[in-house]
Amino acid sequence: MNPVLEKISHLIPDRLYIELRFRERMHKKLNLRNPQTYSEKLQWLKLYYHNPILIKLVDKADVKSWVSEQIGEEYIIPTIGVWDSFDEIDFSTLPNQFVLKCTHDSGGIYIVPDKTKFEIDKAREKLVPRLKTSYYWHTREWPYKYVKPRIIAEKFMVDESGYELKDYKFFCFDGKVKFLFIATDRGAVDKETKFDFYDENFNHLPFKNGHENSDHELKCPMGFEEMKRLASILSVGFPEVRIDFYDINGKVYFGEMTFFHWGGMMPFEPEEWDLVFGNQIKLPKKIRN
Repeated sequence: MNPVLEKISHLIPDRLYIELRFRERMHKKLNLRNPQTYSEKLQWLKLYYHNPILIKLVDKADVKSWVSEQIGEEYIIPTIGVWDSFDEIDFSTLPNQFVLKCTHDSGGIYIVPDKTKFEIDKAREKLVPRLKTSYYWHTREWPYKYVKPRIIAEKFMVDESGYELKDYKFFCFDGKVKFLFIATDRGAVDKETKFDFYDENFNHLPFKNGHENSDHELKCPMGFEEMKRLASILSVGFPEVRIDFYDINGKVYFGEMTFFHWGGMMPFEPEEWDLVFGNQIKLPKKIRN
């Protein structure tokens, strides 16, 4: 981020900040009067679609009860505990494997596959600073302004690889699943994260967004149709939402709901795919809080 913009960001109104940040990240002027691309429409939704339910749905702890009501508790990764601060956690009571996440941001995660090798100071170093910051200020994703910072511990899960848990992230538009991407090599020491995009029939799409494609072919997961069905149910009534799932040998688990993929500020390569995605969003009436 431009250091000057970062320094005064808390003093700038949402619309002006978004316009300035969009120009910086996307290298073009933001069109809010007649948005056409996916990136532009996400900025419009940030400013003018303040549906209060989104506050609950972006909270990694609170969303579980809502999702359970919609599709069933069997799709929820078990919660071990939720705490307001890192020092409240009694690690002696936690199982040998677990995952720590901040409930209010993106990327605040610490995986513990073996508690006998757990380095508590490293976990503290990563998570405590995040509890003191609001994710809202990064790209003005308004629901995060109202989410209470907490830490949640969840059951440790791995997929058929035996070493990772691939994300299957479905782009949905008012109950219709149109695209998805698979995130692989996340957390790998010697590899960069890979994103591979597909259409709703699992045909690989020829573009990049944020990360390179994988260097090998990815198989369609066993629970693909089930994940599509569940994503369709959960996305009804929302003009746009990305719903993430995990597939563990055909058993599907809910991950999270994201209403502003990359904050709407990550270029598509080639650029025309930004419009392809944008054409799927029908902007709703304005809702301001």
